[in-house]
This record gives sequence, structure tokens and C-alpha cells, in this order.
Amino acid sequence: MKPLQISAETAQKLAAKLNVPLEHLMHMPQHILMQKLAELAKAETADEADTKQKESSGNNNLGENQQ
Repeated sequence: MKPLQISAETAQKLAAKLNVPLEHLMHMPQHILMQKLAELAKAETADEADTKQKESSGNNNLGENQQ
């Protein structure tokens, strides 16, 4: 199996995000990498939605306290 065809900078960022050693990332099968990236994107999307929901509920509370 040949190493992934990605730049060194991209490989370092991915390894950090996925919490895997760089050598493991470079020899990871492409379908496994894509699965892990999809899971990471799904988790980040859920986190963003939670943050937006908390911000909007926090803004509602601020308005109520000022009245």
C-alpha cells in the first residue's frame, strides 16, 4: 500500500485532529481516513449547532433580565 498523496502540512493537521500518529495516518487506508473525517465533521457540526443553540437561549435570557 502506498502512502497517502497529501502534503506534509495537511498530514500534520489531520494527525493532530484525528489524534493518530503521523506514520499511522500516512499508511491508513483511504476509506478508513474518509470514514474518520466524516465522523469528525459530524461531531464538529453537532458542536456548532449546540453552541448556536446555547447562544440564542443565552441572548433570550439577557433580554428578559433587562426588563
